[in-house]
Amino acid sequence: MKSSIRIGSVRGLELRAHWSVPLLLLLFAYGLGSRTLPAYAPGLAPVVYAVAGVIGALLLLLSLVVHEAAHALTARRSGISVRDMTLWALGGMTRMERPTTARAALAVAVSGPLASLGIGGATLGAAVGLGAGGWRIPAAVLGWLGGTNLLLGVFNLLPAAPLDGGRVLQAALWWRTGDPDRAQRAAGRSGQVLGMGLAVVGWLAFVRGVPGGLWLMVIGWFVTVTAAAERRWAELRTALRDVRVREAMTSPAATGADWLTVNRFLSDVAAQTGHSVVPLVDFEGRPSGVVQLRRLGAVPPQQRETLRIRDVATPLSKCTLATPDELLTGVLDRLGSSGGLPVLVTDSGRLDGIITAYDIDRVAQRHTAGPDDDAPTPGGQLP
Repeated sequence: MKSSIRIGSVRGLELRAHWSVPLLLLLFAYGLGSRTLPAYAPGLAPVVYAVAGVIGALLLLLSLVVHEAAHALTARRSGISVRDMTLWALGGMTRMERPTTARAALAVAVSGPLASLGIGGATLGAAVGLGAGGWRIPAAVLGWLGGTNLLLGVFNLLPAAPLDGGRVLQAALWWRTGDPDRAQRAAGRSGQVLGMGLAVVGWLAFVRGVPGGLWLMVIGWFVTVTAAAERRWAELRTALRDVRVREAMTSPAATGADWLTVNRFLSDVAAQTGHSVVPLVDFEGRPSGVVQLRRLGAVPPQQRETLRIRDVATPLSKCTLATPDELLTGVLDRLGSSGGLPVLVTDSGRLDGIITAYDIDRVAQRHTAGPDDDAPTPGGQLP
């Protein structure tokens, strides 16, 4: 996810945090310290509530890490490659390859909510014990944490993508129909319906004076948008089924020498190709990376005469690579765990072509069109 930074690792998996995470901590710490705790245990110093509120917010953040780690570690045990985990204001996201079986997809999907429900039950039990012993503030913090985790676990089990319950629904439909793309489309439609419903309920609550309705509207909007994107992705995969990389790639691809200076590259290559993305080749003609031309505008003018273009390019190790005979859908599945678009198509170490978003749209439109769409009309003219 963009605008995120690395904050650590869990069992060798990189853990990142979006810039919205501090906002989440601030909101929860403020609500817990200014409202929940004073109502449960009145008469204490404000600093006690403030410190307890911060501790409660940090414990909630830790529980979110456990939720995402459950997804990631279950996926890794199932043989699914996991790239990283990212926390953000509405929860978290684990980037991984697509599960190869419905059983694996189901195991990964349910692991997160089960972890949240387990944390919720354990912390509520601890809260009851502490409360009986007279530890009012710790009992209140753990009670709030337990209730929040139970709510998180139940909410995530709603049968709508991108929630975990949507993944469960998708896995069940995949097992029943044998078609993962059809299952993803159905989960996406369910997510759109649920998301719009949450947004409407949130709006009605907000106009009736309930501030929490605004948060529900944001969640509903996020669910709707993400579900629509997943549905479009499934439709794209269906359209590109059985399509080979060589059918989609642009070949030959315009390239530039990676030893050129930025100024020389702009005048001799960029001005001639007219492309926004240009693959680079080394002295031996082998691909060495990709340069996004928009990034060259950030290079200070005084450095453009001496800075080599390879120094501002994306190196080959961070690019998505493919071979001409691969299935295009398999390559697209790797985009989430590699460098993204464009895709460099190589054959025997040489650049054979390039695939951009335009190429994918073009081949998808061609394969989506039915045979009658390209057939001539009775008059002999194309419609």
